[in-house]
Amino acid sequence: MNPGAAISHPESRGGRIGRPLLIAVAAALVALWAAAVDADWLRLGVDCALGWSLLALAWIDWQRMRLPDFLTLPLLVVGLLAAALEMPDELSASIIGAVVGYAGLRLIDWGYRGLRGREGLGQGDAKLLAAGGAWLGWEALPWVVLLAAMLGLALALFHRARGVALTRETTLPFGPPLALAIWIIRLHGFPGG
Repeated sequence: MNPGAAISHPESRGGRIGRPLLIAVAAALVALWAAAVDADWLRLGVDCALGWSLLALAWIDWQRMRLPDFLTLPLLVVGLLAAALEMPDELSASIIGAVVGYAGLRLIDWGYRGLRGREGLGQGDAKLLAAGGAWLGWEALPWVVLLAAMLGLALALFHRARGVALTRETTLPFGPPLALAIWIIRLHGFPGG
């Protein structure tokens, strides 16, 4: 094996070498953010697991424009389990949140598809909002969607400021803003919540 071959490998050059470091820093920030908010160790562990799952989903959607079922669906189930353990009397709000979260985004996509003739939101986005509804309850969903839309708009403006042309055909992942909105509301709540 030629020792110089590893140096010329694309993974070891410039741009890609920073990705693992960026992901490690983001994961550490998730843990620090949760530790700054959570008072007990059990809640901290649960919130770190949620935050790392949301981080993974955001990263995958950013890279591939997909939110895989193998992460979103278990996140939904664990959200219902967490609701049952944390506040059993609120489990029905979490079940309603999961159903309304999924149905709401699918309904928006159905309307968009009828008007524009193409998909506007993926099913993964709807499944992620369903998971958010399971974790947060149905009352939080309007705030999650509002915050995610504001974060998505900020992302689009960031791209525009960098010189990326935004047209009617431009697609941007909604998973990262949605994941961040779920995370923020899980840790800090919402007005009236």
